[in-house]
Amino acid sequence: MSVEIKDMTFDKVATGPVSVRVYQGAEFAKGAPILLYFHGGAFLETGLGPCPLAETLAATGAIIAVPDYNAPGGGVFPKPLEVGFSIFSYLAKKRAGLGDRKSPLLIGGEEAGGNIAAGVALKARDHFANELDGQVLISPLLDPFMGTASFRNAEAIGMRERWADGWSHYLSGGVCHPYAAPSLCSRLSGVAPALVLSAADDPLLDEAQGYADRLKASGVKVQQHVLPAGTGWSSIYSGKSDVTGSWKQSLSSQFSDFIQDISIH
Repeated sequence: MSVEIKDMTFDKVATGPVSVRVYQGAEFAKGAPILLYFHGGAFLETGLGPCPLAETLAATGAIIAVPDYNAPGGGVFPKPLEVGFSIFSYLAKKRAGLGDRKSPLLIGGEEAGGNIAAGVALKARDHFANELDGQVLISPLLDPFMGTASFRNAEAIGMRERWADGWSHYLSGGVCHPYAAPSLCSRLSGVAPALVLSAADDPLLDEAQGYADRLKASGVKVQQHVLPAGTGWSSIYSGKSDVTGSWKQSLSSQFSDFIQDISIH
């Protein structure tokens, strides 16, 4: 399916206007899912550059809204989380002209954006925001200690220093709240169903899988999938890779299955 891309501004968000790039399948149906998607960039990037993951997901018939969530507050916790939650609340009430009232509303993101999505899901639970239908966590960056076994591979793809710098920046406000580092959260029950994706050669594999396992142990409905090594997965967050794009079909399939599952339930 071809994808239409347009830039717009959500000007009635509680934290102030936010620039958003919307990816929309050209043949999306009534009740198409809306995914508020937070881009990666190790908590350091602002602006609305190309987002291959958003375009891939939109090609399944979804409507993907990618906000410039770091720009309003500078990328230091809690500002990105507050912006993300405010946009979610805005979409839950108004839909901002996207989809319709039958459209399921999800949040998601890759790498640092996956962290923001997980934090927004926790805050949505704590604020009884029942409008959230699901969360899509794609290699989420969740562990500020960077101490998992798989993380040892970060150096090989050129990401260890960048992630260390990103965590230092994000937590430079001096607060390490569970919303900032969801892997440290002791209470995960009651959050929205989750799709958690990573790859066998992903340095973020262990923290993604560990979080998925803890969600399931807390009674949260979880679908998790690990792509095989060699799909170029690290390219989704600008890691070094000799392969590009062979992950797209698997991502589309897993996302479509997840949407169908939450729609049934």
